[in-house]
Amino acid sequence: MTTMSPSPAAVDAHRWPDVARVPRARLRATVARALGRYAAHRAGVRITEDAAAAQEPGGVPVLRLRDPDAFHSRLAAGGLVGLGESYMAGEWDSPDPVALLTRLAEHYTDLVPRPLQPLRHVTLPRRGRGDRNTRSAARRNIGHHYDLSNDLFALFLDRTMTYSSALFEGPGPRDPESLARAQERKIDRLLDAVGAGPGTTLLEIGTGWGSLALRAAERGARVTTVTLSAEQRDLAVRRLAEAGAGGSAEVLLRDYRDVDGEYDAVVSVEMIEAVGEYDWPTYFSALDRLVRPGGRVGLQSITMDHELMRASRHSYTWMHKYIFPGGLIPSVAEIERQLADRTSMKVVGRLAFGADYADTLLVWRRSFDAAAEQVDALGFDPVFRRMWDFYLAYCEAGFRSGLIDVEQIVMERAR
Repeated sequence: MTTMSPSPAAVDAHRWPDVARVPRARLRATVARALGRYAAHRAGVRITEDAAAAQEPGGVPVLRLRDPDAFHSRLAAGGLVGLGESYMAGEWDSPDPVALLTRLAEHYTDLVPRPLQPLRHVTLPRRGRGDRNTRSAARRNIGHHYDLSNDLFALFLDRTMTYSSALFEGPGPRDPESLARAQERKIDRLLDAVGAGPGTTLLEIGTGWGSLALRAAERGARVTTVTLSAEQRDLAVRRLAEAGAGGSAEVLLRDYRDVDGEYDAVVSVEMIEAVGEYDWPTYFSALDRLVRPGGRVGLQSITMDHELMRASRHSYTWMHKYIFPGGLIPSVAEIERQLADRTSMKVVGRLAFGADYADTLLVWRRSFDAAAEQVDALGFDPVFRRMWDFYLAYCEAGFRSGLIDVEQIVMERAR
């Protein structure tokens, strides 16, 4: 990454209070320093205070500390939340952050000595008991991320304006144009799987910026698509109208829980992650209620190992705090349990393609970094840019390490 580190004066304490303030944790910071050395040894990472240190031969990832005391204080006080905030503050960097974060993810279970692992649940931030996606909370959480600026997303997404994993076809270049073709391939595969064609009534839960709705309308389907993001709704309506598909697709600013009717097919791409564990039964019941008997549901979801999901379900992470509040990535086992308990649907097709998500994120990250001046021109400060750099690298590392995956899961309702 080429993002410049913000100076302390550049950190807006009103906007970024926990980035501007280094927590007082002198004793715990001493412990964190020792645990950091232990984790680096276990993961095969080199920690250095040499600002010019480059990636080492043999692929040894490097973590460069610019402010070791602040870094260890944040790590002691907030764990992974502190790690991300320290990066936002410019207190550490790496010549290859994805390689570093991938290595740490690969050794996730080894980074803390086994006798101390139970203390994670005592010492690290936890989610509040009232952290539910009520209708008002869901609108607020979605707006926090998706209503930032359509112009911002346009700087790093490909021409299809699709903000979910693409599906590449074999090896080849990973650039914006190949990404656009891979996004169209992903959408077409899902539409094929649910039988979307001329005359099909199709419901989409989670509009994005309208790329799937547009593609379905071009096939002759009659589309209803719902979103909680006003920014996304406005651009999706405009894109459909400009393509001459406005009469075939209706874009509603509506919660999925308030959708009525029965459709030939339902699709939902990477929206379940924002639903939250408490409301998964409501979400799957809605899918079952909204698709006709014999109809199909196409779900694209990020997934994680079931035991990891259970272990992390109450954790309050950097991603919750800064990127996606209120969400939880499900496991395939949990999806299957919800289907069995709440629906009359059966899985008829599955495809996992986590490596493609890593490549999707690679293109997004390169495009975002190349657009630094345009991001600044939109009014976003250096702390925001480093936050998004960390977010994109963190997610890419998750998929490259196999810690998380993405699947298209196709379900059919009993006749």
